[in-house]
Amino acid sequence: MRINLSASELLFFLIQLAHSMLLSGAAMGKNRKSSIILLYSLVTIAAGASLAYADTVTVGTVTELQEAVTSANDSGGNKTILVKDGTYTLTDTLYIKMPNVTITGQSGIRENVVIQGDAMSGSAKIGNVIRVSASYFTISNVTLQKSGWHLIQIAGEADADYIVVRNCVLKDAYQQMVKVSQDASNPSVTGDNGLIENSHFEYSAGVGPQYYIGGIDAHGSRNWIVRNNTFQSIISPSDTVAEFAVHFWDLPAANNIVEKNRIVNCDRGIGFGMDGRGNTGGVIRNNMIYHAINAGQFADVGIALIESPDTQVYNNSIFFDNEFPWAVEYRFSSTQNVLIANNLLNKPVMQRDGASGMVSKNVATAAKDWFINPAVGDLHLASAISEVVDAGQIITGLSNDFDGQNRPQGAGIDIGADELSTSSTFQPPKNLRVVN
Repeated sequence: MRINLSASELLFFLIQLAHSMLLSGAAMGKNRKSSIILLYSLVTIAAGASLAYADTVTVGTVTELQEAVTSANDSGGNKTILVKDGTYTLTDTLYIKMPNVTITGQSGIRENVVIQGDAMSGSAKIGNVIRVSASYFTISNVTLQKSGWHLIQIAGEADADYIVVRNCVLKDAYQQMVKVSQDASNPSVTGDNGLIENSHFEYSAGVGPQYYIGGIDAHGSRNWIVRNNTFQSIISPSDTVAEFAVHFWDLPAANNIVEKNRIVNCDRGIGFGMDGRGNTGGVIRNNMIYHAINAGQFADVGIALIESPDTQVYNNSIFFDNEFPWAVEYRFSSTQNVLIANNLLNKPVMQRDGASGMVSKNVATAAKDWFINPAVGDLHLASAISEVVDAGQIITGLSNDFDGQNRPQGAGIDIGADELSTSSTFQPPKNLRVVN
């Protein structure tokens, strides 16, 4: 029997398989690393084959950009839109209605291609800069800014899956910057299997326009990866606390990975679940979170599990200069069987309202001089701290650190997001002299 798969179908099957393997952390014995390398090589080959089938168009004006999106919708998708350097002020939302559409900056320099609405305001004409109601949409190498609602809305209620946001700047949205929506009357249909990486989220004024703001706000989503991003100044100016920099909530939300992100001066860091609107499973690891004493009036928790059973929170570094009393919380009796381990903090882990799980090998007494530059969110270790280096526990699935550096480097796992390497502690010779 012969099975016919298109290049794109093969690509998405392999992506699913790769993500499932990494999420589960299933043991592969001594061939684990080579198996993953082979799998991702196949993904890369399939991706190249898939792109060969896509129609490519280059645009240099806002009219050409909007017409290219309309053409992609009218022709059934399968279009790559290369955007020349410049600023594109939209006259309407870019609606992505067909699958396999890519919008990418031609130069690869994300600051050089600006796609924007008319204002960061509740009365803005452009509500969403981009609204996606189809699967396999990718946006990369651009800056998105100024919206009345969201910079990107992903319509989970339309089953928009496999969305990729890569190497983008997202700033100055009047509400959350990336929103994955859900229809409460049909909650089983959700936007799943997305990837957001190597991007920068920020309010350029150092504070948001109102409290109903956030970085990534995903309802019902499953199997997403959020990694290697920076979130900065997601701060409420008044009324109440802003939403999280990264938030996955509303069942069937499950099995999302949030890793290797830097979160600086945001009211709240990473949240899984919410009161009455929970989450299941997932991993929060290798993130660096810092909050200054004067960064807003509503400073809150760094990482929160709220009605989020079976979730793992490990090897994060959190340092608060503000007065909020704890760094990590797990809350409510439905939050069971969680693992909170190897986190490097200067505030404690807080158990609330009957939550339960294993809490171990966390250090909650970190000093500021343990880190290289906390004020910019750089929580790499400045030196070998005895309470930290080699002091953590082995956790299935933990193989590297914030920088992708292998763990362990020494006799054991280091606590926190940074694994201190021998090369990082190398000191130059002190006995050099000049010889004429």
